[in-house]
Amino acid sequence: MVTIQETELKDGIQLAVTRFKSFKRPILVSEVHKIDKIDPLAFFDAGRELFLGERFFWKDPLDKTIIVGLGNAGQIQSDQSTDRFFHVEKEWKQLTKDAVIHQSFSVQGIGPALFGGFSFDPLKMKTPLWSQYSDSLFQLPKYMLSIIDGQAYLTTNVLCTGQDAQNLASKMNQERASLLNSKEVLDIENGSNPFKIEEINPDEWKESVTKLVTDLQEDEVLKKVVLARELRLFFKKSIRVEKVLHHLLQAQKESFVFAFESNGDCFIGASPERLVKKEGMTLFSTCLAGSTPRGKTSEEDILLGNALLSDQKNLNEHNFVVDMIKEAMEEFCIDLKIPNQPELMKMRYIQHLYTPVSGVSKENTSLLELVKRLHPTPALGGMPKLEAIEKIREIEELDRGFYAAPIGWLDLNGNGEFAVAIRSGLIQGDEASLFAGCGIVENSDAESEYVETSIKFRPMLNALGGNEK
Repeated sequence: MVTIQETELKDGIQLAVTRFKSFKRPILVSEVHKIDKIDPLAFFDAGRELFLGERFFWKDPLDKTIIVGLGNAGQIQSDQSTDRFFHVEKEWKQLTKDAVIHQSFSVQGIGPALFGGFSFDPLKMKTPLWSQYSDSLFQLPKYMLSIIDGQAYLTTNVLCTGQDAQNLASKMNQERASLLNSKEVLDIENGSNPFKIEEINPDEWKESVTKLVTDLQEDEVLKKVVLARELRLFFKKSIRVEKVLHHLLQAQKESFVFAFESNGDCFIGASPERLVKKEGMTLFSTCLAGSTPRGKTSEEDILLGNALLSDQKNLNEHNFVVDMIKEAMEEFCIDLKIPNQPELMKMRYIQHLYTPVSGVSKENTSLLELVKRLHPTPALGGMPKLEAIEKIREIEELDRGFYAAPIGWLDLNGNGEFAVAIRSGLIQGDEASLFAGCGIVENSDAESEYVETSIKFRPMLNALGGNEK
């Protein structure tokens, strides 16, 4: 049983109510307690009754940072009419201005923190598929469990106006105790497999690839364009998000595992690709492009990996990404380290060419400014960036929404991490859409690219019961 002293929260709320009367705007109260480690998925599940539709889950590939948020103490969103990245940063500073913060730990990823993401392209024509997500959407959770390097912390956030401090503190303490002392072992019911799997216009997608190849051969500017497609799954009952997360955490340990609920829908995935991480003055990014299947035997796997390392098409595709990320990171770093040759990143179903990037950031480097500069990388958009995005906007049938876009978190001190939201899907009650894309260059073959996207569907398809393996 986890017990937290109630006095700090009550005193903080009382101070915030006093500040509200002076400043005439909501004041944030945030307090952090170190607690005994609890199962993060069980904590996520514990918020199902009170906070369904207002939850998020995040785990990095090394399990160094796990963050789970329940409830919505504050929200930041925007549409295409604004500079989304600047707007989020500005509103975050406003939200935390004059905040009452009780926390005595020098740890990143605790205290006031936002979780959320951006749509791939705010200028793309919207469809009903992503109606529950705006072009940028971030959530400040009421209750946030952070497991950082194996240590557990609970952050409680509340925006105060003219409420009765005693009643508000009492209500939140009761909620918090209920969440912390719910069952420690998650009981995941058996879910049903999809009874129908529908590929969305696969023949038309192949035709668009073939036409794009011709355009690339004739275009002196465009070098690469990433095209994505959709798989729609239908179930006989509502999909249990916790069950899907449980599977991803077991099967995709090397990935960023995330879930982000909004108004009943849930965007969920297991991405191998970091966009950028800021840890104090250190910046990290990842170049991930070029792929081949895993082998059925260790010998075949080695052969496929070695072939990928020497395949000129994939190496060219990878180098596009390296050059772009290097150029972007040099703007923000005083010291940058990039290996000369890629290595292999082996996932469960696929292996990629991978080059890590790290550097020391310049003073006052903004994480969200760097996210803006990096998105989308050539691995998800194409090369050159603006021309590739315009081409995608013109010929791609899919409304990508948050697919292939930045998703992640940032804390009060500007630290945080964003992944590229690939290997992902959108759960909507008893239906789900899965997304996968591949880079098209002038010598691409439509059938081969179609097979590659089929492989990329597999992590989410398997997590939703659509695969036997």
